[in-house]
Amino acid sequence: MKIFLTITLLVISNIFMTFAWYGHLKMKEFKWFESLPLIIVILISWGIALFEYFFQVPANRMGFRENGGPFTLIQLKVIQEVITLLVFTVFSLVAFKNETFRWNHAIAFIFLILAVYFVFKK
Repeated sequence: MKIFLTITLLVISNIFMTFAWYGHLKMKEFKWFESLPLIIVILISWGIALFEYFFQVPANRMGFRENGGPFTLIQLKVIQEVITLLVFTVFSLVAFKNETFRWNHAIAFIFLILAVYFVFKK
């Protein structure tokens, strides 16, 4: 159960993180947003990123082996990186229609999956 909950919280956290980091690039299509000063855009992104931490911190605390979770610190980080790239890929393909997923991206993902495999290998 902790495995599923940790991964679910990390996915939710990464959705907020991706939108905080890259959402402003899409939002500039709106005239009212495009005219905002950079500092306001930064503050809006920080506000969104705050919600990322509401999910990321509990996921790591719950998932960390020394807190009774199933994962080592390195395993948590590799899982988080793979989730980040998966969420980012979906976000970029949905929000930015001019982005494409190419064969070299697929190969990179295969290597990431291999990284997950190796990080869990005893």
